[in-house]
Amino acid sequence: MLLPFFNKDGIEVGCDEAGRGPLAGPVFAAAVIWPKNLIVPEINDSKLLNENTRNKLKVFIEENAIAFAVKKIDVEEIEKINILRASIKAMHKSLDEISIPFTRILVDGNKFENYKSIKHHTIIKGDSLYLSIAAASILAKTYRDKFMINLHKKYPVYNWKNNKGYGTAEHINSILENGLTEHHRKSFCYKLSIRYGKLF
Repeated sequence: MLLPFFNKDGIEVGCDEAGRGPLAGPVFAAAVIWPKNLIVPEINDSKLLNENTRNKLKVFIEENAIAFAVKKIDVEEIEKINILRASIKAMHKSLDEISIPFTRILVDGNKFENYKSIKHHTIIKGDSLYLSIAAASILAKTYRDKFMINLHKKYPVYNWKNNKGYGTAEHINSILENGLTEHHRKSFCYKLSIRYGKLF
């Protein structure tokens, strides 16, 4: 069972991102202030949950969180500043949208940049340890998945409704056959052009 807080004092906000690894699509990040007295065994790292469970928990989180926000950084900016900085920027943007003052930031992983003068803790596998981070991971993942499903309608050949832009064999084959769109991360796909001897 995940922990409801890192420290009982102060107001904590959990942060996580979704979409650092795909070949296409934005990176999303979420920030969540979770009630310290609300334990929900079902909430966990979004990667450990199936799509149906994630979507149900998304609604529950939005209804029960003290505050939450979800923001994205598009492909064009990812290419300019790199995916790590884009992920952190998306987290900062989501924190900007939290209207309730908070005193501590919990971040999944081991990379972050100072946000104002607020103390932060980077926690490896934090999304499987703390409810606020896990809730953020679920929101970031479900919002991004919905974005990619909608994008699929315009570019069905890449099957983004199923692979969500990740480098599955099917997605790679579609890139080789049809080339890249403006939603592909060209710096990510460059390795494919070397591997397959085909320029994009």
